[in-house]
Amino acid sequence: MNSRTRWIDHSVASRYHFHHDHPFHPIRLALTEQLLRASNAWDQNLVITPQWHEEARELIQEIHRPDYVSIVSALSDPNPSTLTIENAEQYGLEADGDTPYFIHLDQVSTALAAGSITAVEEVMSGRADRVLHLSGGLHHAFPNRASGFCVYNDAAAAITWIRKKYNARVMYIDTDVHHGDGVQWFFYTDPDVFTLSIHETGKFLFPGTGFHHERGDSTGYGACLNLPVEPYTEDDSWLECFNTAVHKAVQQFKPDIIISQHGCDAHAYDPLAHIECSMRIYREMPRIIHQLANQYTDGRWVALGGGGYDHWRVVPRAWSLLWLEMCDHPLLEQIDTMHCGGELPPSWIDPSTSIHRPTDISLPTTWLDHVAQWTPMVRRDEISSNNKTMLDIALQHL
Repeated sequence: MNSRTRWIDHSVASRYHFHHDHPFHPIRLALTEQLLRASNAWDQNLVITPQWHEEARELIQEIHRPDYVSIVSALSDPNPSTLTIENAEQYGLEADGDTPYFIHLDQVSTALAAGSITAVEEVMSGRADRVLHLSGGLHHAFPNRASGFCVYNDAAAAITWIRKKYNARVMYIDTDVHHGDGVQWFFYTDPDVFTLSIHETGKFLFPGTGFHHERGDSTGYGACLNLPVEPYTEDDSWLECFNTAVHKAVQQFKPDIIISQHGCDAHAYDPLAHIECSMRIYREMPRIIHQLANQYTDGRWVALGGGGYDHWRVVPRAWSLLWLEMCDHPLLEQIDTMHCGGELPPSWIDPSTSIHRPTDISLPTTWLDHVAQWTPMVRRDEISSNNKTMLDIALQHL
């Protein structure tokens, strides 16, 4: 394992927990770590504890509106006032909404931002080449409201840290199935932050944005690229769009560092989207980003987590594949050469895990999926053709 790679401790994320039945559940992180330990791909010496908590607080107050930070803080109290609760809805934090408030919300969200700031500081200071912060990637948060399970935008805070302290050019790559809207709008007029998002088209999926005509504004025009793919897109088309676009964007922009967001909800098993990709894209996308970082940024690469709502079959494998790529683990050779990536470790789930697997979910036995057994999409050629047309239009301004 490469000693120049770091893993940000995510234990605080166990408290970023809306409620038991909420899809954004911290069990995803615990299961990923369990799979890596069982695969002999875990090295405690590479784990670092988040720092820069006071600086994270200052950055949050800078990038988010004061009244929003104030309401998040007030709702974090064990017994918020009636007026505070009544005002929660206008800030996207209503109790019965997608992003409900909970005790210590402000403190935990700030700690997650501190984790992402710690990650980019490790890389920009030269202490590490690559850092993974799986509890980061809360890309939907806006300056004035919560959205899509995201309260404070840790990615925007980390990018702002880099811009202020190092004056470096940042390439932000978002592979979540939902458009990386919050990060895009934070830097929509900044020519030194390039945002690229590949996602299911907003015609059919939250948040309803991320179309190819969104290209930045003012001096930031051209530093924004969106790839809205069709519902039921499969591996080949997804990877063609991503590979072509990200290579052209990096060649044009020439960043000093790459920050990538790795929501793993474009998988066919994910319950919140309509994409039909397999685990193959989660092997290939990190490999592509790693190669580009080595070629264009002297290896500087920070990866964040994000969405992913099939907690048992998809997220642990996808995020483990990301870590294996980042630390050049020898297990990758087996995954790349054996049928379906080879077998997963038997009984990799810790029996003491407090959340029990639903009885109707069978665990995968291999790193990659048996796609030959999947039913082919009847509109495959049409979907691929539509995605190719979209790609051609999206790349016209680069």
